[in-house]
Amino acid sequence: MTKPESKKSSVASINATGKCATAASAAEQVNNGSIEPGCPSQSPQIKGGVMKQTSRESLYRRNTECEVYDDGTNTFFWRAHTVTVLFILTCALVYVTLLEETPQDTAYNTKRGIVASILVFLCFGVTQAKDGPFTRPHPAYWRFWLCVTVVYELFLIFILFQTVHDGRQFMKYIDPKLGVPLPERDYGGNCLMYDPGNTTDPFHNIWDKMDGFVPAHFLGWYIKTLMIRDWWMCMIISVMFEFLEYSLEHQLPNFSECWWDHWIMDVLLCNGLGIYCGMKTLAWLSMKPYQWQGLWNIPTYKGKIKRIAFQFTPYSWVKFEWKPASTVQRWLAVLGIIFMFLLAELNTFYLKFVLWMPPEHYLVLLRLVFFVNVGGVAMREIYDFMDDPKFHKKLGQQAWLVAAITVTEFLIVVKYDPNTIMLPIPFSVMQCWFLGIVLIATWTVWRFFIRDITLRYKETRRRKQEVPTDRERPLGNGSASTPSGRSKLNGSSETVRQRKS
Repeated sequence: MTKPESKKSSVASINATGKCATAASAAEQVNNGSIEPGCPSQSPQIKGGVMKQTSRESLYRRNTECEVYDDGTNTFFWRAHTVTVLFILTCALVYVTLLEETPQDTAYNTKRGIVASILVFLCFGVTQAKDGPFTRPHPAYWRFWLCVTVVYELFLIFILFQTVHDGRQFMKYIDPKLGVPLPERDYGGNCLMYDPGNTTDPFHNIWDKMDGFVPAHFLGWYIKTLMIRDWWMCMIISVMFEFLEYSLEHQLPNFSECWWDHWIMDVLLCNGLGIYCGMKTLAWLSMKPYQWQGLWNIPTYKGKIKRIAFQFTPYSWVKFEWKPASTVQRWLAVLGIIFMFLLAELNTFYLKFVLWMPPEHYLVLLRLVFFVNVGGVAMREIYDFMDDPKFHKKLGQQAWLVAAITVTEFLIVVKYDPNTIMLPIPFSVMQCWFLGIVLIATWTVWRFFIRDITLRYKETRRRKQEVPTDRERPLGNGSASTPSGRSKLNGSSETVRQRKS
């Protein structure tokens, strides 16, 4: 179940002193499918290929990336099946054309034609699209989600170019129950954690908030932590979104929550616990040895089962070191990532509000599943583009599409309900946001401009004080002065007089 990976992540030697743990006992390596018993050493040809690949990839591998060993087994599971997929697709089209009677229902034929067009595009993309940075469990899986991203962006563009009424009624073609305005639930109301007036259940306010969104918050932030791979950025996004809910509750009643719902249930329990579990998973992935062997080369059934389970873990691991305060470019890039994350979070609530979709509708869940699968690839491509721009000269395809989708969703919200978006923000909220923006701008100017100029000026003065000038240097050969360039070339005047005499 392994295959030769791309140039960046193919066969490489095991680095015992690297940041990822690669030392394991012989029994553990056999169980993990990394070393076959009875083969204590590799052949000279394999060793030469491993060393050659290591020297070639050492130019691009970062210090935060684990090195990988792969025996290069290429099974049926990993081979390209372009001709097979084309044959099956052709047979399906021939069946529809020659053997199936076309219904006379125009609406049904339109839906079926659109679905068939999407399926043909997905078949093409899964077999022919460019691979991304992820290869497990299979590159075709990530190519599939890349094609789904293109289809979703085209769907959003179509909705954007419709009138408000036509766009909302078009959703009935997907689900006849849609296209009807739905009231938003108010999560505020009685904010007493202990209600003495309710003798039956004084904690009924807490139990009322324990709906399906509680595990969804935990699972969502667990996955976001695996995407971002940084505790500080996750906590900043989590806290900032709660401030956004405070600021925009006058626009969407769904944002109106009790204080303990914001900070205790969301930030501390759901989000905080999800981030903690995510960081623990990241620590395990960073210490896990990445040594791969073909499934049929593993002698024990226990080793085969472990190998199948590890197929759903990353092929290699890269620890994200964002370093936002290193340069002004990285600082602005990290701010842009946080902004796009928050905008995508807000789009979740505003889209279902303007398109009249209830929160529990399956389309809302499908959108979240979609971002779970494409978000990790997009973040990896953004990090590669920031961390190694000489090797990654352009932004990755999935990151480009996710950014376009986020912007398109926001434009749909602006077009379909501008009155809600343009509701005036309370003055106190405006003051808080203005103060925050001023503080960020002030720190940026001080950190990357004033501080750097001051440090460079102090360094220049220090060097001038340490290095003496030519006049202050001690004279050579006692007190005798160093002869000038003319004296060195022509000799002293006394030597000239002696020669004349």
